[in-house]
Amino acid sequence: MRPHLLLPLLLLAACDRSGTAIGTASAAPEVPATATPPAPTPGPVPVVNPESILPSVVRINTTQQSWSQAEPWQKNSPGKRRSLGALVGEGLVLTTAEMAADATLIEFESPDGKRIATAKVVAVDYEANLALLGLASQDDAKFFNGTKALEIAATPKPGDTLDILQVEENGTPLITSGGIQSIDVVSNFLPGQFFLTYEVKASMQSAASSFSLPVLREGKLAGILTSYDSKDQLSDVTATDIVARFVKEGADGDYAGFPSLGISISRTEDPNFRLYLKLAEDGGGLYVSTVRPGGAADKAGLKKGDVILSIDGNEIDRLGYFDDAHYGRLYWSHLVRGAKASGDKVDLSIIRDGQPMQLSAVLDRRDEVSQLVPAYAFGTAPSFLVKGGLVFQELTRPLLESFGSEWQTRAPLNLLDVVENPEKYESRGRRIVFLSNVIPTPATVGYEPLQSMIVTKVNGQDIKDMKTLIEAFKAPAADGLHAIEFDEEKIRVYLDESASDAVDQQLLQRGLPRLSRAED
Repeated sequence: MRPHLLLPLLLLAACDRSGTAIGTASAAPEVPATATPPAPTPGPVPVVNPESILPSVVRINTTQQSWSQAEPWQKNSPGKRRSLGALVGEGLVLTTAEMAADATLIEFESPDGKRIATAKVVAVDYEANLALLGLASQDDAKFFNGTKALEIAATPKPGDTLDILQVEENGTPLITSGGIQSIDVVSNFLPGQFFLTYEVKASMQSAASSFSLPVLREGKLAGILTSYDSKDQLSDVTATDIVARFVKEGADGDYAGFPSLGISISRTEDPNFRLYLKLAEDGGGLYVSTVRPGGAADKAGLKKGDVILSIDGNEIDRLGYFDDAHYGRLYWSHLVRGAKASGDKVDLSIIRDGQPMQLSAVLDRRDEVSQLVPAYAFGTAPSFLVKGGLVFQELTRPLLESFGSEWQTRAPLNLLDVVENPEKYESRGRRIVFLSNVIPTPATVGYEPLQSMIVTKVNGQDIKDMKTLIEAFKAPAADGLHAIEFDEEKIRVYLDESASDAVDQQLLQRGLPRLSRAED
């Protein structure tokens, strides 16, 4: 459990989410952490002159500062990242979303270091780990004089050669060529978000530290390198298909995002499970374990317990894979998140109670802000309320991750239950509000052990999010007491209004910048 907050308020050490140079990936299967590349070994000969690519790339420097999850009224210490971006349109630079996450300052720098301009985010997709950047002010338009946008390459196949571009500190370009060893659907930034990725075998040279790099094919942009494993000399590269769709849809600043079907699935390789589901012994299929209310699958009529046999005529095996005509064996999610756009339709062949059925779903983008427990909230300050020393917060995945790398076993069980079974809680409101900590004060005597308790009512009012909690505390009972009710065993605690007001003023005098925040 997280430590109690004490008076005077203590500053926590910064928790840096950034990886090492060239990034750190989280993949399926897991990709080893990035390390300093070894000395180069002979490899494929580049098919492009490195000097000819320099007008098509810029360095990107960002200063990033995330919000503290344990003390949501303040930010963590700032950090810096540096990467090499690719020009993909007039004044548009492609990089990873990690470069834009919680950024307080973004700068473009020419490869020779002679020109610098302030940049802004034009479009970002944290799930696909891609971002388009542009100039913050057209007064700096001359920054792109003499530059040339890269064309998108033809889609490669396994075994094809790709060129990874680096630029040393002195501005010297360096290309390392490598072959595509495999192609799969991989998560390289946010857990559970899988996109088509090339695994490239190449011995990278030690050059300027860079969080991500452009990857070329015959002088055209083929992808973005997101991680490098020096031990096995393998790089993860976001695929051409994903990059091309993102650039096309995000160039005008009106970005809809990659769609989702809105389901969770389970494999069906167990013979007894297949027998229970009335599936053919020699067939495939994926069991639908959950259907997100209001999602594309829910609107199409898909139900928990259905088995998906094919998507758009592509048969899905019992492990979740299908045979792609170009790439070969791929995970099923590419048929939705890689091959389609928001608004596109997919045809589903399913089995329900042993009977075949056909459904059509119109794909849409899941709005993370509308989720009961948001998976990420980059650039958004966390909502909270401090009342008399009681600290209330809204439940988010970043907050759960503050319990450490093993948060899925270390975080409180009641909060984990909300993440694993959101359907049990969605009727309560927009967010789950809980008592996260208790600062020992005269108003909280005896309440110090209380932690991680879900709030249901305050002063008789249902709590649906942080805004309703703040409003509820404005109306104490006639006796001047606030009544707070929790999920856990119907516990109720009381907080004296006059005592808590006095404590709140002391907290502000001791350095707390504010007592509450409620984001929309």
